[in-house]
Amino acid sequence: MARAATTTDAFNAVAEPRRRQILDVLAGGERPVNDLVTLLGLAQSQVSKHLKVLREVGLVDVRDEGRQRMYRLNGHALKPIHDWVKQYERLWNDRFDALDVVLEELTGKEQGDGGSDE
Repeated sequence: MARAATTTDAFNAVAEPRRRQILDVLAGGERPVNDLVTLLGLAQSQVSKHLKVLREVGLVDVRDEGRQRMYRLNGHALKPIHDWVKQYERLWNDRFDALDVVLEELTGKEQGDGGSDE
């Protein structure tokens, strides 16, 4: 089965750990490329390559400010990922709630069986 190109959608774009790191940094606010290079410890060419992918899928916006290009996170483009993960969040919350019930039952039995040594 052929692998989907990283530029087809946000899911494929964020599959790469370095791109997720860039998004994490940009979640704190707008940054120029040089800041990203310094913070991530990557070569400028690598950061630019990842930013290009993130721009193509709409996760990152760019604007010119003088001689710098400023990058910022486009949170709206993350909505499909959020919606998908949300389904699993409900599943895990239900499972944790069920586990809480079992733990409460076990704790109750333990306290009932322990009794006192008087």
